[in-house]
Amino acid sequence: MSKNPLIIGLTGGIGSGKSTVAEQFAALGIVAVDADQASRALVEPGMPALASIEKHFGPELITADGQLNRPALREIIFANPSEKDWLEALLHPLIRDWILAQLQAATSDYVILESPLLFETDQHQLVDAVLLVDVPVELQLERASARDNSDKQQIQRIVDAQMPRQIKRDRADFEFDNAQPLETIAPRVEALHQHFLSMAQNNQVT
Repeated sequence: MSKNPLIIGLTGGIGSGKSTVAEQFAALGIVAVDADQASRALVEPGMPALASIEKHFGPELITADGQLNRPALREIIFANPSEKDWLEALLHPLIRDWILAQLQAATSDYVILESPLLFETDQHQLVDAVLLVDVPVELQLERASARDNSDKQQIQRIVDAQMPRQIKRDRADFEFDNAQPLETIAPRVEALHQHFLSMAQNNQVT
């Protein structure tokens, strides 16, 4: 794809801390497009996708105030692969269109596309290089269960449904070890930022 602007895909499994890393890039003036934001915006009350979900799964997937019941939907799709496939077939093309519009509107020297499913979807085709935020699975479980107030078994099911960690590491161009202390994040992001600026200026992807 076009190298103007350079697009860096930022991905990582649940609980890896990729959003924290994305926030550091944003603090440096870099536009960060969040695929999760797209998935939330597309199922707001009144959106066609939410109506399709209600029609397919039933009214129990809609809360009293008209919102999507995300925990209930999560339970269904992780217990039933065919339902997960149906949901992805509905949402992924819409998410891709939303992402494209945001990327095209970005004006920073390069752009971050933050997506937990960068490799699992065709979103990796939108980027010039991939930065993987990586932590051991045990740390994923600990962080995600504390953040979401979920039991570790549920988080483990989500981890199991995502692409295996080692495959992501093999496919990524850059790796960010997020098991290191919190105070090391900013300087390490700054170093990557300088490298990505150089890549953008030289119109290169390695």
